Amino acid sequence: MSLQRLIDDALAQTPPGRCVWVALSGGLDSSLLLTLAATAGRRHPRPLRALHVHHGLQPAADGFERHCRRLCSRLGVPLFVEGVAVDRSAGQGLEGAARAARFAAFAGRVAPGETLWLAQHRDDQAETFLLAALRGSGVRGLAGMTMGRDWRGRRLERPFLAMARPTLEAEAGRRGLAWVEDPSNDDETLDRNFLRHAVLPLLASRWPHAGEALSRSAVLAGEADTLLGELAGLDLERLGGDPARLKLDGLAWLSSDARRRLLVRHCCARLGLPTPPARRLATLLAQLGARQDAEVRVAWPGAEARVWRGQLYLLAPPEPLPVDWQAGWDGRSPLVTPWGEVRVSLGRGDGAPVRLQVVPRRGGERLRLPGRGRRDLKRLLQELDVPPWARGRLLVVRLGETAVAVLDPVDEAWLALGEGWVSRGAAPGGSPRPAGRPPPAPDR
Repeated sequence: MSLQRLIDDALAQTPPGRCVWVALSGGLDSSLLLTLAATAGRRHPRPLRALHVHHGLQPAADGFERHCRRLCSRLGVPLFVEGVAVDRSAGQGLEGAARAARFAAFAGRVAPGETLWLAQHRDDQAETFLLAALRGSGVRGLAGMTMGRDWRGRRLERPFLAMARPTLEAEAGRRGLAWVEDPSNDDETLDRNFLRHAVLPLLASRWPHAGEALSRSAVLAGEADTLLGELAGLDLERLGGDPARLKLDGLAWLSSDARRRLLVRHCCARLGLPTPPARRLATLLAQLGARQDAEVRVAWPGAEARVWRGQLYLLAPPEPLPVDWQAGWDGRSPLVTPWGEVRVSLGRGDGAPVRLQVVPRRGGERLRLPGRGRRDLKRLLQELDVPPWARGRLLVVRLGETAVAVLDPVDEAWLALGEGWVSRGAAPGGSPRPAGRPPPAPDR
């Protein structure tokens, strides 16, 4: 199949009216992808946009942008340029930090429901497989990049992933296509460049189909990862179906530590949390047998696990509430909190207008509950099984100096409503979940 036919088919399979974005770096791969997509769009009309991320990491970056503007002008494709700041202190290395910044820019520009095309090819996949193997990754890492997947409500696709780089070069040459070369691609101090320039050519000199074989291994690893995900999904259903909260006795029922590790990683992926490094995961599993009253916490960058009252909680580290934060509220408008807007309502049973004050829980509050009289809030939270770490994020709603309700702003749930107060939002008395579930991160 010709490359043009490949892109024609990919565009034809995109639902009519859905916008397709092409991530355009200015290099050969993405310049060719955009060129073929623009041609395909004449036969299969879809809104087509190009997105260039300006990293600003080298003087040549401005030249990349100028090339992208010229190419898009010639093709008649709207171009959007996103400037990013690469955080070199995040512990991901330069390549990882640049990738994180790039995907953050993608999420900021490509709307949910739209499609993003990336131009990685088979040789990129072979490099990714080798890097993962050298890091000691499991099947998820070895699976490398996916041909297509849903990501943060968007569709992410790589139409060139099965194509070798020489095939793309030949097509670009046939079309007389111009592109820019990134000078950093020759820097063999970067792991991927070392594999590209030194290791893979050596492998190909002995095994001419090395790139194809490594890519095939990545596909097989992806199939294995899918099957393991299905197994972990079944285990999760047996343990109640909530990836943020697992029963310890259910975990003990699983046949091996390997299966428990798989389930924890699966739950982290479901929650959009970073998976724990092997040593942190081993530490966590070793502490699952802690006594019932112990409060176990195992943390790793971007996530933490806690054991409390016979359950394992997986969550993002809670963001501290500003000490002096408070807000006025009419009980009807969205309540703006440090965690974002909370869309719940609160008012008197007679519907009279109210002027409320929302403040962080400080301790010592008491609430008059229907049929129960005044209750100490600390004991009430214990009765509701609110985990200790979640209590610090709770908000108390007051009328004057009197507490009338307790709100979990992260789960948008009323934990308790005072006597004579009603809400059209979430019902009180629910069992809260751990805070801070971020959007899924781009793993592949």
